[in-house]
Amino acid sequence: MNGDTARTRQAWSVLIVSTWAFTVCFMVWMMFGVIGIPIRQMLNLNATQFGLLTATPVLTGSLVRVPLGIWTDRYGGRIVMTLLMAATVPAIWLMAYATQFWHFLVIGLFVGLAGGSFSVGTPYVARWFPKQRQGMAMGVYGAGNSGSAVNKFVAPVILVAFGWQMVPQVYAAIMAGTVLLFWLFSHSDPAHLVPNQVGFAQQLQALKDPRVLKYCQYYSIVFGGYVALALWMVQYYIGEYGLDIRLAALLAACFSLPGGVLRAVGGVLSDRYGAHKVTWWVLWVSWVCLFLLSYPKTQFTVSAVDGPRSFTIGLNVYAFTALMAVLGVAFAFGKASVFKYIADDYPTNIGAISGIVGLAGGLGGFVLPILFGALLDLTGIRSSAFMLLYGVVWVSLIWMYWTEVRRTDVLRGAGPAEPSPAH
Repeated sequence: MNGDTARTRQAWSVLIVSTWAFTVCFMVWMMFGVIGIPIRQMLNLNATQFGLLTATPVLTGSLVRVPLGIWTDRYGGRIVMTLLMAATVPAIWLMAYATQFWHFLVIGLFVGLAGGSFSVGTPYVARWFPKQRQGMAMGVYGAGNSGSAVNKFVAPVILVAFGWQMVPQVYAAIMAGTVLLFWLFSHSDPAHLVPNQVGFAQQLQALKDPRVLKYCQYYSIVFGGYVALALWMVQYYIGEYGLDIRLAALLAACFSLPGGVLRAVGGVLSDRYGAHKVTWWVLWVSWVCLFLLSYPKTQFTVSAVDGPRSFTIGLNVYAFTALMAVLGVAFAFGKASVFKYIADDYPTNIGAISGIVGLAGGLGGFVLPILFGALLDLTGIRSSAFMLLYGVVWVSLIWMYWTEVRRTDVLRGAGPAEPSPAH
């Protein structure tokens, strides 16, 4: 019994300290969502260049996810996470001394390594818990996405008080302290290592599995869309509603915070009701929210019996923020449910598969801000970002219907047996 108690204590210690580490990593990863605004003014960037600036760290954090997931299977999450975080500290500090656009892009690539922490921590914490609680464990760990909201609370205060250059310096100090804290309170278990010598190319063979491709598509929405909007929303509020950077960041956090913290709730719901049901409802809620968010402010005049009358249709800042909060909750549940699919379908290969799916989600977070900027430059319509996401969600709903929902007994009428509950 004492052994079981010690094991449980170690499991929760690993989960807590790993979640804190991931929160800090995500805060650093999303740094350009706030400091990118004064940098954009300083360098006179257009919307597409701003999208590239904010997305650059996301690219590296995405590309390293597959090797990091494999290394976690092979060497253990404790050593891989510690080395990964330590490697980002110098780059974060150097960000304060960048003066040209290419400086920010190059340094941003190295800062982006912090985003790879997801593929380390997910299999690391999952293996410390029994199968029936892995959804909860991965959901709690994934709540570290709330680092995006922490960034929106912390960075504007530092920026206004001391200038944007102080933000990366403070973040570098926080990351260095987190490295020490993580090493002191995390643990290793040799039984968690996967004793194979499968190479990267062989692991990537999993992409031939249609289920993996489908999970990549889902995750490119719920995670890639979350990252992209978290980076885009502060400047959206400033441009669309004329808010100052502190209020804009505070309102943007209404999307980022539930989108991170409630991932743990999504994990519990996925354990209880199954990954399929949770993901299905997530996609429908997202579809409705994005439809409403896509409609641009419109002014029109009609001929009435007493003369022309003008009307304006559009979301005010309160309705917009409320819809973004609902979308954030949906994305939080979806991020957890996708990884519940992975834990159920690939229990012995969580690290590699989560790395591949995480790569797809991260690449979504890289491509989408650039597309947001390009669409804004092309159309001049800010809500075009939501129009793009609306179309992507539509594709996923159709894909899920044909591969999962359509195969249920209810929809195909499987014999005279009593119908099963609707999925």
